Amino acid sequence: MSLKVRVTSGCFHREHSPGAYAIIDEHLSSMGSSEIPFEFVEHESGPELLVLMALGTAGLGLAKSVIDLVVAVIEARREGVKQGDRPSDPIELIVRRVDYGDAFREERILRIACDDPTDAAEIERLLRSGIERVAAERDDPDG
Repeated sequence: MSLKVRVTSGCFHREHSPGAYAIIDEHLSSMGSSEIPFEFVEHESGPELLVLMALGTAGLGLAKSVIDLVVAVIEARREGVKQGDRPSDPIELIVRRVDYGDAFREERILRIACDDPTDAAEIERLLRSGIERVAAERDDPDG
């Protein structure tokens, strides 16, 4: 399972968003160990959190530290744009699951502009709901 914060146009990586990544790096370094393992991966289109969780308990198993990190990334994007990071296009929060082979399923659960307020409780609710939906739609070729 992965959680992706993707820019709708342009780039959201260190080269074009140094202000945001300074905030993200600070948040990552202040984190203790997470209840569930995850990996923070940088992409040109935006960061992705690869989260290891059982599909049957996916929504319930989402750690508070992971939710807090997603919220921190969204807030860092807004603050980075205020500091001059470009481009300032909206970002999307996406829940993604790799299926058998190369197939994957993803669902955009939120689109937020850089000047929109961040509601951590709503983001958590959307994440849990999106994860449960994506996890429930298994494409098992063996039935």
